[in-house]
Amino acid sequence: MQTVDEILKIKNVKNTAVRTVVLRHLLSQEKAQSLKDIENTLIYTDRSSIFRTLKTFEENKIIHSIEDGSGMVKYAVCAEGCNCDPKDLHYHFYCNNCNKTFCLFDVPFQNIELPENFKIQQANMVVKGLCNNCNK
Repeated sequence: MQTVDEILKIKNVKNTAVRTVVLRHLLSQEKAQSLKDIENTLIYTDRSSIFRTLKTFEENKIIHSIEDGSGMVKYAVCAEGCNCDPKDLHYHFYCNNCNKTFCLFDVPFQNIELPENFKIQQANMVVKGLCNNCNK
């Protein structure tokens, strides 16, 4: 797994204290995080700085956002080598019991044939059910 410094350098994003803390937190999580989740963990970092950092990361394809139907956008670190191209799209799993959202990197999107001159910029496929822990 790449370090925070390596990821920021590869994506040409200036390393700041807030960016380091936010990215380190996201890398340590097994599930996608909402702004509120991050804010509740990084209690000494203000909400607007976290939000600006998430937007910078998303614009530079360090993270991707997920709209899982929970009413909160969640964020997860992109896989190594991801450029958020159609070939990098993947499914997400939302647990109806614990409300956690997971990236399913090993389950790529099926090829979607679009009409001429249409271009995919973002797709959101969320599978809902019970995660491994809640299904026990």
